[in-house]
Amino acid sequence: MSVAHKEELVESKSKYSVDDVINRAIKKIGAKKENELCKYLPMKSGGYMHHFTLKKMKVKQPQELAAIIEKFVVNADRPSSVAPKQRAARGSRKRRDHMNFTRNQLERMLSIARLAGDKEIITILSPKKSLSSCKRDLILAIRQNRIEQELWNCYVESIQAQQTLANSEMAHQ
Repeated sequence: MSVAHKEELVESKSKYSVDDVINRAIKKIGAKKENELCKYLPMKSGGYMHHFTLKKMKVKQPQELAAIIEKFVVNADRPSSVAPKQRAARGSRKRRDHMNFTRNQLERMLSIARLAGDKEIITILSPKKSLSSCKRDLILAIRQNRIEQELWNCYVESIQAQQTLANSEMAHQ
């Protein structure tokens, strides 16, 4: 008998014994599916075994899986289900690169940017206005003989945004 043939026999015996252990465990807990066993198999990292892990171990580590199932289900007087692993709540990861400023801080930074004449920072920090409010404020500034570059920039950006939106809608049709 060749070495490869002996390995196949050992492998088939181990698979049979794992399947046998799994079937006995399923009967003992009254489950319908193999995956229901997972809730009775604790993991070192906490919680119960994931069904993908069960499938992987069944193929790659059948003896170890059989030992775990026998220990926690077959040989246990009353198998108990394991509590799921504690996970972080959804949305609990905070973005650390985002800074929150108060209204006063934003206004101070905006005034510093105005004094420095940095138009890019001014447009970033300025609150976004609708086209109609930009027009109204710009007309009011003109009537009062005031020059406000920010209002003009706001007006130009609003018009460009509208044109871009209209062009993209026409391209989709």
